[in-house]
Amino acid sequence: MKNNLNILYAEDDKSVISFIKVILKKIESVDVTFVNNGEEALELYKKDINNYPILITDMIMPVMDGFELIENIKKLNKEQIIIMATAMENRKDLIRAIELRVNFFIEKPINPKKFKKIIDEAVELAKKNTDNKLSQLLLTQYKDTIDDSAIVSKADKTGKITFVNDKFCKISGYTREELIGKPHNIVRHPDVDSSIFEYMWFTIKELKQTWYGEVKNRKKDGTSYWVHATIRPIVDMDGNIVEYIGIRNDITQQQKIKEYFEDQLQISTKQFDGALNLSKQYEVCMDKTNAILRTDTNSIITYVNDKFCKISGYKSSELIGLKCSKVRDKSHIDNNDCENLEEKLKNKEIIQILFKNISKDGKLFYMDTIVYPIEDIDGNVIEHLQLMHDITPVVELNKEIEDTQREVVFTMGAIGETRSKETGNHVKRVAEYSYLLAILAGLDEEEAQLIKLASPMHDIGKVGIPDAILNKPGRLDKDEFEIMKTHSQIGYDMLKGSTRPILKASSHIALEHHERWDGKGYPNGSSGEDIHIYGRITAICDVFDALGSDRCYKKAWDLEKILKLFKVEKGQQFDPKLMQLFLDNLDQFLIIRDKYAN
Repeated sequence: MKNNLNILYAEDDKSVISFIKVILKKIESVDVTFVNNGEEALELYKKDINNYPILITDMIMPVMDGFELIENIKKLNKEQIIIMATAMENRKDLIRAIELRVNFFIEKPINPKKFKKIIDEAVELAKKNTDNKLSQLLLTQYKDTIDDSAIVSKADKTGKITFVNDKFCKISGYTREELIGKPHNIVRHPDVDSSIFEYMWFTIKELKQTWYGEVKNRKKDGTSYWVHATIRPIVDMDGNIVEYIGIRNDITQQQKIKEYFEDQLQISTKQFDGALNLSKQYEVCMDKTNAILRTDTNSIITYVNDKFCKISGYKSSELIGLKCSKVRDKSHIDNNDCENLEEKLKNKEIIQILFKNISKDGKLFYMDTIVYPIEDIDGNVIEHLQLMHDITPVVELNKEIEDTQREVVFTMGAIGETRSKETGNHVKRVAEYSYLLAILAGLDEEEAQLIKLASPMHDIGKVGIPDAILNKPGRLDKDEFEIMKTHSQIGYDMLKGSTRPILKASSHIALEHHERWDGKGYPNGSSGEDIHIYGRITAICDVFDALGSDRCYKKAWDLEKILKLFKVEKGQQFDPKLMQLFLDNLDQFLIIRDKYAN
């Protein structure tokens, strides 16, 4: 709020106005706008009912008197602070003014000392009213932020549901009407031991303390979901419980990952607990609620709670006053994420983002974050509120799964090459060549990495080819070559059922790396851009390395001979654009060849 308050003064007596202006010179805390009658005052007030926290009006005026003005003002704003200037001669008028809830009276003729005292009291009341409105507005926004970011419900003293937010309805599958008035055991899963709920009720009802825990629930359709729950009793001034509020975070994904490790990979509970060691440490540090960070509109940190401090390793005194980019990973800085976020918040957008953060000791931690623009009474964004959930365990476990997939893919590719007595460095070189050619072709980093990881599987189908054909020292006859050609389809059939990105990409490469641009390849005779780009890229890289390496049926070609063939086959066997990129950047491919030489 600005230093001076605006006052609207309705007075038709010019001598009174001149007298008041003299008095106001000694009052620095207000700016006064004078109008000649009630109608002018009302029209000016309607333009912005928040612009004049204080209204002063004479009782008797032309066009519209003070009483009619006050009645109209009260219809627009019941809380408007009003001062009436009156001679106090008519008891009936005084009673009417009181009924209209006039806050202060200035007796005419006006005494400067009394006038100043009333103005000071009115200004103080206006500031308190504004502070109260701002507090209520901020509280509402904070509540809305919690409602937007968590699964929330309320229950009465008997445990019956009185409120659920949209997230509760969405995750449970029930409508609000189906939940209100029911006990929470409507979503209780039969797998959960009843003793857990008995202890919860003892904690919140008897001890009147907050209960924290992980709970398995059942949806309306019978499927299950897991939540991290915080249940708190709400008490009145006398310490009596009036209701209970529950705030929950969905941890179903984390539980599914645990089941994946235990069931699919047959990892024991003890081993899994070791894999989640970092998660358990954070859970001990946090009190099972949100980590909170607040910044001003320039992203300067103004507040951090204990939860964030415990996760990040910083003290609040080390963070307050710094840009929040202080704790962000360099990738956010390089991508201008912070600047883009600030711009969206200016437009009052609510942002959900996964922040990769750096703790004080240099470790990465991941926060699923909702950034909420907090507004003042006038709708101006005055700060940013960040509500965060620590999902480091989920990110780490997903990374572990992806790393395992990469290792399996590379190992399987190497096995395929070993069967045909080719070196493991062949798959390494093809992988590096494929990555480089993908980047040169304009594919983004993520897809180029995918090709690099998948290309080692190009000949995995050779595990289904007899050794006598696979390792024959010499040219294959027609029948033997037809059998050899089946390795493309065999590899595809081995991989096609997977939904994992790496294995899906591997299936395309295994099937199509022997297709030709002119349609004379195998197994399907595909041509041109009907051949998946992964297959077109790997085809060039595989042939380049195969021709330059000794095999059981041939000696390595020299570089000049390989390049001569490539120029002939550009637009015939190979994608002409990709081949030209290869030839134009040959030096980079030769560096890879020399680095991974046998």
